[in-house]
Amino acid sequence: QVQLVESGGGLVQPGGSLRLSCEDSGLTFSAYGMSWYRQAPGKERELVATISITGLDTNYDDSVKGRFTISRDNTKNTVSLHLNSLEPEDTAVYYCTAHRGSRNFWGQGTQVTVAA
Repeated sequence: QVQLVESGGGLVQPGGSLRLSCEDSGLTFSAYGMSWYRQAPGKERELVATISITGLDTNYDDSVKGRFTISRDNTKNTVSLHLNSLEPEDTAVYYCTAHRGSRNFWGQGTQVTVAA
């Protein structure tokens, strides 16, 4: 059974930082591209960042470029998202996903709240 478990969310002040982690069990982790999405209240889910199987290629939404960094450790079956210079607009539930062809798996999400 595939399971993606996110952790690291919480309440942080504007300008602060967080590190989100997502650990996989049940997948051949190194065969899947990984992404982070987020969904703010009343808004559609949006893609935040993607990392390739090897970790050599990454892509970011324009709203987080230069502030967020995605990384992965295939030896530990984990993908991380470092969130820096956080803004209230970054408040959302953050989800990690594993994707390969038509196969997609989602975690349960972790809440990030940016407020003074």
